[in-house]
Amino acid sequence: MKNILLLLFALPCMSFAQGVRHPNIVLILSDDLGYGDLGCYGAKRVKTPNIDSLARDGVRFTDAHSTASVCTPTRYALLTGKYAWRQIGTGIAPGDAALLIRPGSPTLPSLLKQRGYSTAVVGKWHLGLGTSRPDFNAEIKPGPLEVGFDYAFYIPATGDRVPCVFVENHRVVGLDPADPIEVSYGTRIGNDPTGLERPDLLKIKADKSHSQSIVNGISRIGYMTGGRAALWKDEEMADKLTEKAVHFIEQQKADRPFFLYLATHDIHEPMVPHPRFRGTSGCGWRGDVIHQLDWTVGEVLAALERRGVAQDTLVLFSSDNGGAIKDTYDDGTNDLHPLQPPNGPLRGAKGSLYEGGHRVPFLAKWPRHIPAGGESSALLGLIDLPRSLSSLVGQALPSGALPDSVDVLSALLGQPGAKGRDELVLQNNGSSPLALRSGNWKLIDPKAGKPQLYDLGGDLAEEHDLAAAQPERVRQLRERLLEYTATGGQ
Repeated sequence: MKNILLLLFALPCMSFAQGVRHPNIVLILSDDLGYGDLGCYGAKRVKTPNIDSLARDGVRFTDAHSTASVCTPTRYALLTGKYAWRQIGTGIAPGDAALLIRPGSPTLPSLLKQRGYSTAVVGKWHLGLGTSRPDFNAEIKPGPLEVGFDYAFYIPATGDRVPCVFVENHRVVGLDPADPIEVSYGTRIGNDPTGLERPDLLKIKADKSHSQSIVNGISRIGYMTGGRAALWKDEEMADKLTEKAVHFIEQQKADRPFFLYLATHDIHEPMVPHPRFRGTSGCGWRGDVIHQLDWTVGEVLAALERRGVAQDTLVLFSSDNGGAIKDTYDDGTNDLHPLQPPNGPLRGAKGSLYEGGHRVPFLAKWPRHIPAGGESSALLGLIDLPRSLSSLVGQALPSGALPDSVDVLSALLGQPGAKGRDELVLQNNGSSPLALRSGNWKLIDPKAGKPQLYDLGGDLAEEHDLAAAQPERVRQLRERLLEYTATGGQ
């Protein structure tokens, strides 16, 4: 009987590899959402019924990781299947960075495209544009279209960085040529006041590092002039990105599968919910933008239902790193933000190598193929999606492609006993320090300081450092980590 059940679970993989129509794939990557920020992961104050429905109707993962504890390196690894610390320049990117992914290299969207998928990215890009500093007044390329996407509607970096404009494919949306955009992350440009000089012009307060150019009453990192007709309104960003994602779904033809990578801005700072969500959570604007994020997910799920493709669509949901309670901006409700603890039982937060920095919510739903209401403790990283989804659709990989990505498809499909990967290298925002997960053991290796060792099997909160008590295990894990950093792959 056990062998029959295993065969039934394997049939979806076998059938797609044999040429049956591939499933649509919707990957929703939220921003700065913590492990404890969803009802299905224990949140008591905020309400996330749409996201929770993915757990109810699919599988909830308890040991999934963003690979990095900050944004750009996570997104790089997610699309390339390669640890970002292997490539120089993949730290948190400014808004005028050059494209970090080499055009023509194998990526998650390019591999799906080879199997006939229509591919789109909507939302936060934050992987650089152009071959040097991009000219936002001309064609902006290479960019998403040159690394495998057929359609792109995105913000170049983050909400707290200039330029504060939307880009569609290769052009800034709504740009008036008579009012050209100029961007600087060094020398100040233009004559407009900064947030540091005129805090009275701000709708929300900001710290010193976020007090340069003022856009929509919010000061940002970096300087920007021009492009006034193209500037976004933070309160309307979620609506606009959701609109574009839904439109892409509605425009797809029935005879061709699609891949949508929806990288929401929520809940990244500045957290500026639309007025209809303000005050709905009781946890300040941070909780309110979680409600706004849940609305976005609901709109996407509803669009799949309207199109009649929900049964044929694999929906994946996660976050680019752990959550954090920050005081970068002060929206007037900051005292309420901690009422919703972002990372539940985990130690640390965004930017940390403790579990709160990179252990993230991860949900997968695919009716008739993933058992409903499942829970998996399989170890996996977002870096594993390129190889796993290539396996799902039967796409062969070029030699050397996706060097650090592991096929965890059986775990993604909720198959009984699926273990995921054995080891995972974790990073913050560069090549040092790094951490290594090996089974339940985790080594944080700062190189210049004392290593830390934790047994996550019995100490998920990382309260007991065992490095001094187990020097031999520390030595072995350090050797394994050195093997990873000395080679180009697994």
